[in-house]
Amino acid sequence: MGKNQWITKQGDQWAVKGEGNTKATTLHDTQKEAIAAGRETAINQKSELIIQGADGKIREKNSYGNDDSPPKG
Repeated sequence: MGKNQWITKQGDQWAVKGEGNTKATTLHDTQKEAIAAGRETAINQKSELIIQGADGKIREKNSYGNDDSPPKG
């Protein structure tokens, strides 16, 4: 499983950052573009995509890896 990907506001742009990285992997003009790029990376790395709003609060999480606790039933 690869690094989780974070979508964060960086200045007036949106960044895709691997968890623990200090530098952005890519920068985008819109959050929508950053989410698309981050989702692709998360799918390729079988990791999680964590999307923060402009206020810094986690807005959404999506997992593209193996689920350690799949639903029962």
